[in-house]
Amino acid sequence: MDSLVDTHFIEQAAASPAPGRQGGPRVLVCAHAHPRISKGGAEVAAYELFRRVGAAPGHEAFLLAGARENAYARCGSAITQPFADNEFIYSVEDFDWFNFANHDRRFPGALTSLLHRLSPDIVHFHHYAHFGVEAFLHVRRALPKARIVVTLHEFLAICNHSGQMVKPDTFALCRQSSPVACSKCFPSRDAADFFLRKRYVQHFFRFVDHFISPSAFLAERYAEWGIPREKLSVIENVTALPMPRAVSVAPPAPRRPGTPLRVGFFGQISRLKGIDVLLDAAEILGRDEDAPPVMIEINGDDSSQTEAFRTRFRERMETAGPNVRLNGRYDSDQVDELMAGVDVIVMPSIWWENAPVVIREAIRNRRPVICSDIGGMREKVEHGRTGLHFPVGNAPALAAVLADLARAPERLVALAEGMDAAQAEAETPLASHLRLYEALVEGASL
Repeated sequence: MDSLVDTHFIEQAAASPAPGRQGGPRVLVCAHAHPRISKGGAEVAAYELFRRVGAAPGHEAFLLAGARENAYARCGSAITQPFADNEFIYSVEDFDWFNFANHDRRFPGALTSLLHRLSPDIVHFHHYAHFGVEAFLHVRRALPKARIVVTLHEFLAICNHSGQMVKPDTFALCRQSSPVACSKCFPSRDAADFFLRKRYVQHFFRFVDHFISPSAFLAERYAEWGIPREKLSVIENVTALPMPRAVSVAPPAPRRPGTPLRVGFFGQISRLKGIDVLLDAAEILGRDEDAPPVMIEINGDDSSQTEAFRTRFRERMETAGPNVRLNGRYDSDQVDELMAGVDVIVMPSIWWENAPVVIREAIRNRRPVICSDIGGMREKVEHGRTGLHFPVGNAPALAAVLADLARAPERLVALAEGMDAAQAEAETPLASHLRLYEALVEGASL
């Protein structure tokens, strides 16, 4: 047996003709987690892609999602079906997060068996975490004619700090990686480790037919890192359709004199998401007797953060003024209702971001976005048209933007109209994905 995969099993299966195709490509979407297990943006986007492709006329879609919990394993089986007939769960056993290498000896054979059973035309990895970059080779060996697509999330292949491209100690922005620079951030590893890490990942990236980046900013970073530009396309993630009540959602109504500007924060409560910047801005507004009324509502939770951070955040909330309210965690099916209750969305992240789901949800609900002026946020929010920018990490500047908007609430309507126009101009992400799949299967130039 080959150290990576059972080649005898592959050769036997490859000799059998695949079933005939009718309609669009059969697509297997692979995600590092299932939204019933973890509700991060990447897994939600992958699930929506799987669901919407499967609903497209003539198409058929399947999902393979990772899970760290052994509760989903059955009698030693690496891949099971606890949720639905076309949804599969891979129970992860031994994963190397430094090299994104999967050391689970069960996985190659289990993946190969699944690939032969489903015979997809497209295998779309919405993440290589949990599967390992070697999975691209497993697919190529099992189904030589299948096309492999990878959606890039964060800067995982470039940066060992959870793909965030910020310094681990100071959280200062990192603008370019190198073996020497990375070893300074992680002194337990030398520059040679980072050189070999890059070569290892790039070796398996060679088996990928096409990469999707949800933002031009992220695509450019990966092109500089080594992915050929001709193999990169910028396509937004597929997100949930509006809830029926939000299809014709109204823009923020003009406020009555004396009523506060309602500002909503959505998502993970963490230092990287800029929660300290937001709370500092709230303090500045609270101390200024001439500032117009601004009410900040924090929707999200900090359960994934360190105990030190959670303690500090609780202490800050205890001393926060009456202009700050913590609403706690929410489910994805509540976001439309929560966004309808605010005038504007704030995204004060201190890292680059890529294609935040919160921005897509804000556009869907016609709520302008105030965000840091870097990375995917700067790209997705057009200053003065669909929202407003402020210098990253600058709490006084954020307080000034909020105060100015509170004094001129009529700008909210104009910004909402700008969001409508921008949305109408863009091709739907689903259509872009389907067009890419068809071109890859037909061998057309992209």
